[in-house]
This record gives sequence, structure tokens and C-alpha cells, in this order.
Amino acid sequence: MANSYVRVGSGDHGVVALHGWFGSANGWGPFPDHLDGSRFSYAFMDLRGYGGSRDIAGNYTMEEVAADAIALADELGWDTFSVIGHSMSGKAAQRVLVDAHDRVRRAVVVSAVPANGFPFDDEGWGLFSGAAQDRDNRYAIIDLTTGNRLTPTFVNSVAQHSLDNSTVAAFGGYLEPWGRGDFSSEIKDIDTPIKVIVGEHDPALSAALMEQTVMQWFANAELEVMPNAGHYSMLETPIALATTVEEFLSR
Repeated sequence: MANSYVRVGSGDHGVVALHGWFGSANGWGPFPDHLDGSRFSYAFMDLRGYGGSRDIAGNYTMEEVAADAIALADELGWDTFSVIGHSMSGKAAQRVLVDAHDRVRRAVVVSAVPANGFPFDDEGWGLFSGAAQDRDNRYAIIDLTTGNRLTPTFVNSVAQHSLDNSTVAAFGGYLEPWGRGDFSSEIKDIDTPIKVIVGEHDPALSAALMEQTVMQWFANAELEVMPNAGHYSMLETPIALATTVEEFLSR
């Protein structure tokens, strides 16, 4: 069974877009509305256990997400394609580069977890590992990673989307692979251009962390800090994100 996806645009440049832990193919907010469908064809994929792929069982690993993304490109007839990944799927997008760098034109990772995972302390791991079962934990994580600065209505909407669009098994299952899995040693001699985007108000997946990790591993990487955004720039600053993404993809 193939992963479900939402298609936006009919341009010649194919782009597979992979959502984050709290997202889905329909969870990119206004971002898709500002994309250029005459130049690009975007396939916003649902990960296994999410959205239209809720009933697809999986191992919930980054390798599996990458394989599904490559399979979707095959299904769409894209011999070469670009990839966008947000948050945990920023890590999956790095896996796509490891597994199929000869096919990837460009990559964009937004508020991405590095390929070596995230340096959780015990308190942080407890908060995140409890989020599969506890809505309050989901709310706290979203509030934290957007800088404790946004309206509770917004934070609640992101939390509710995650509850409505993911199974508990999948949401919980992805945590260990994205949080603690490490394939950074496999990133070798990859010169695919990669754009690394972080929100200025995201205290966790910051520019400093990217400088220590992703920017060190990829030979052709560039970093941009998105003003007035936390962890969810596709929701917080969608026009600015669409503009910088497509400028990069168009080079």
C-alpha cells in the first residue's frame, strides 16, 4: 500500500515534502497556497500512521520514511526530485540524501532534527515520551518550541491536528528513531545543495545546533534564520518560507 499524499502544482520540478511529528500532508497550513505550481510539482506525503496513511503499519524509522519518499517519487515518475523535510522529517530528508543523493536535486530542511538525533536531558525525554498519550505534553512541547510567545488558540490547534491525524502507535513509535537514532557517520561525500532553515524563536533546533551538526556534515549547505518564527515557520511565516524555499529550489 502506497503512502497517501496531497499534490500541489504541475511544474517540471518534482518536490517530495515530508511533515513533522505533529503534522500531516494537510498540516502545512497556508504554506502550500503560496507555492508556484507552474514551475514545481509538490507531493506532500503522509508518513505511515498519519493522515491518509493512518492504516499503513510500519516500523516508524527514518530509513522507512526515506524509502517511502523515494518510492513516491518513483510512483510519480520523477527520476530526479527535491525533498523538503520539517522537524523529525528534516532528519528523514537527510536520510533520503544518504540513500539516494544521486537522484536528489536539492534539499530543504526546516527546523530539522540532526542525523544524530537530539541531545535530550532526562526531563526533556520524559516530556516528549509522554506526549503520545498525554495531550498536555503535546501542548507544552508546541508552546516551548515556538518560544512561549503565541496564542493558546494556535498552540491548541497544532496539538489537536496531531491528535486527529496520527495514531498513538505511530506518534510514539517515531520518537526513538528521530530522537536518539544516529546515522551521521553515513553522511559522506554528499555535495547535494541543502538549505537549512531555523526559526529565530525555536530554542531547541537552533542555528547553533545546526552549525555543530548538519552544517558540518554536508559539503554544500547554507543556513538561514527565519525572523518571527519558532518551530513551525510553515504556520507562523508561510509566505516568507515559501519565498526562500522556492528561491533556493530555482537555482
